[in-house]
Amino acid sequence: MFPFFKRKKQGEDSTVHASELLNEQSEQNEQSESEVKTELSLHPLMQVSVEQKYYYQFLNNELPPLKPNQISLSGIELKKENDRYVVTAFVRNSLEKAIRFEETTLLLIGPNGEMLGRKTFDLSELGELPPRSSRPWRFVFNESDMLAREVPTTGWKLAFELRKPHSLDLEESWEKSLAEADKEKLEQLVRTLKPPKPGEINFMGLQAALNAEGNLVVTMLIRNGSNKNIQIEQLPLVVEDASKEVVARGGFTLNLEVKANTSKPWTFIFPKSLLLKENIDLSQWRAYPPQQ
Repeated sequence: MFPFFKRKKQGEDSTVHASELLNEQSEQNEQSESEVKTELSLHPLMQVSVEQKYYYQFLNNELPPLKPNQISLSGIELKKENDRYVVTAFVRNSLEKAIRFEETTLLLIGPNGEMLGRKTFDLSELGELPPRSSRPWRFVFNESDMLAREVPTTGWKLAFELRKPHSLDLEESWEKSLAEADKEKLEQLVRTLKPPKPGEINFMGLQAALNAEGNLVVTMLIRNGSNKNIQIEQLPLVVEDASKEVVARGGFTLNLEVKANTSKPWTFIFPKSLLLKENIDLSQWRAYPPQQ
């Protein structure tokens, strides 16, 4: 008997629907096709011996089939190397198309559902994961990433930390002054917009108008796609009108916190003295922080 037949998988499986993780879904009919078998896929730069390849192939053949439109992590091995834990697992894709990951937070979970570790990995290094495939990959947890002193070698699993739906974050002053109908409209807008990519911070224009004093009043939605709260203290902004000409430039001093995975509206006032054009056409416009 080949020695690798004696080596069993130490970890369990965790599975999510692709739409929960990547906002993607292939055109597979989830009703007509009940099972998807994934084929072994080795990263082009991954160097493995013939025995290792047979080992991965053997384990992959033993994996249970997935349902359409699923992404799964299937634990292979966990071992401690000095002051770090090295977890090997299959990353599995049952979609009919290739997928790519970006920064993704993974949880190491114990046999009783307890959280053993948590770390954000740059999974772009995993490369393009082909359709209906399983790719073995190593995940290194440092001691600072661990939440438990003792880690079992069997019965554990890796799992994706699913982000809560992107939501509206209102400053207290807005909570008090905004009408309920306007709050509902903002909440609905945030729900219907495609959320920012993980780690991305972007700005979306909501409303721009000249007030009675001739000042330009611009309301923006500050969108935080990261899993951490951000603090904005200084924000330069440029405004273009329908002619795509710059009509205003200004720098704003703020003490504004935008919570993780939320969007916060804020209003910026450009005094008339900062306007660079007399006849401003706001039928179309955009505002953005200038590139440094």
